[in-house]
Amino acid sequence: MSVTQQHLLDSYRALTLGEPAPPAPGTHDRRAVRERSDERRSLPGHHGLRDALSRWRRRPT
Repeated sequence: MSVTQQHLLDSYRALTLGEPAPPAPGTHDRRAVRERSDERRSLPGHHGLRDALSRWRRRPT
């Protein structure tokens, strides 16, 4: 079943039950990606490779 078909089925079910219709697919994608990105930025040490490479560049030769 495609995303569109699932959305239409959920919309029909909500209509018959008198509930609010679900948001269209893709409506909140940008917000979800932004929240995930912000969450990853707040975690300590998630730049492992970048930090390791910067330490490697700074080491004395």
